[in-house]
Amino acid sequence: MIYTYNKLVRDKIPEEINNVKGRKANYRILDNNEYIQELDKKLFEEAHEFIEEHSIEELADLMEVIETIMETKNISHNDVENARELKNKKKGSFQDKVYLINVEQEQVDEREEKELNKEWRKNSLSNNKETITI
Repeated sequence: MIYTYNKLVRDKIPEEINNVKGRKANYRILDNNEYIQELDKKLFEEAHEFIEEHSIEELADLMEVIETIMETKNISHNDVENARELKNKKKGSFQDKVYLINVEQEQVDEREEKELNKEWRKNSLSNNKETITI
C-alpha cells in the first residue's frame, strides 16, 4: 500500500518512518522556491489543524511554521513586533471582539473588491454559512 502525502514535513519524519519495520519513506529535498511555496501551504494546513483542535500542540506547529518563514525570509522577532505595534496603533487589536457584518456605500471601492475576492477568503466564505446569508 502507498500513502501519498506530497507535503512539507518536519526534518526527522522520514527517519521516524524508516525506523518502523515494513515502512519506507520516499522524499526529496526542495529547492528554495518550492520551499517557500510549501511553507505557505503548511501555514494554511497548520492553521486549519489549530482551528479544528485548539490544542497547544497545534498552536506550537503553527508557530514553528511561522518561525521557519521568518528565518527563511530573514525577518526578526523585533521586526514583527514593531509591525504589530504599528498596526495596533493605526487600526487597533482584536481585544474588543468587533465583528464587522458589512459596509454600505454608494460607490464601488476597488480595494474592498480586491479584499473580498481573495481566493482564500472565497473558500472561507463558502464554508461559513452565516457570512453567506447576511
